[in-house]
Amino acid sequence: MMTGLFISELERTFKRKKTAAVLAVYAGLLAFIWFFFQRGGISFFDADHDVKIDSLNSAPLLLRDLSFAITFIVIPMFVADSFNGEYTSGALRMVLIRPHHRVKLFFVKWAVQCLLVFIILCITWLVGTCLGRMVMPHVNETTFLGGQTLGTVGALLYSLKFYAICFCIFIAVISIGSILSVLMPNSILSYVATIGALIGSVYVSDKLSFFFSVTDSVFHELSRPNSEFLVNLLFPILLISLIINLFVWKKKEWVG
Repeated sequence: MMTGLFISELERTFKRKKTAAVLAVYAGLLAFIWFFFQRGGISFFDADHDVKIDSLNSAPLLLRDLSFAITFIVIPMFVADSFNGEYTSGALRMVLIRPHHRVKLFFVKWAVQCLLVFIILCITWLVGTCLGRMVMPHVNETTFLGGQTLGTVGALLYSLKFYAICFCIFIAVISIGSILSVLMPNSILSYVATIGALIGSVYVSDKLSFFFSVTDSVFHELSRPNSEFLVNLLFPILLISLIINLFVWKKKEWVG
């Protein structure tokens, strides 16, 4: 039953014109950024620290230039279309006519959104890693923010950890966006509300700035020894947002 729901949600997701349009825009942006990426040869860990791009650090730096689009365009549009667009269009009512448990349906929709972002990150990592090795200046070691000098294996592990933490942040963005998408009356307001919440988080607390500047925050966290960012901040936010999601999802009158 769960597998059938998941496949059905995947089919509906990839049949939407918005999904194809957003993925096409991201692919074009990826190619555009990479073109200037290799021509410029310089990127940034944050606003105060520039760095020369080389064969070992290209994957994290490429994501830095694309993370804003993922956070403020790709995820809000996907989530609003899935959680709100289907409700306002009536498509979700057709799904709920069948005896599907609401909690299962929520987790299926949430998992599909996470899968979409995971695929996007995998493609970005592959482009950054493979083309970085082929096109960017070859080095045997590279230095990341905080003075961490790593060799080939160390840089690869750093890159994978970097993408993994970014993925966890993006999952939190998906979870927050899904709450707002369920509460808003239409998908446009859902999109605007999600953007507003992400920007507004900076004014709530400096600790939440990672929602606005994802990769800059991750570079800083990885430069600190024994950082407990995931355990003390990100995972609790993710857990609380999922609990709120389940509460709202159960209380929402979808078919009334």
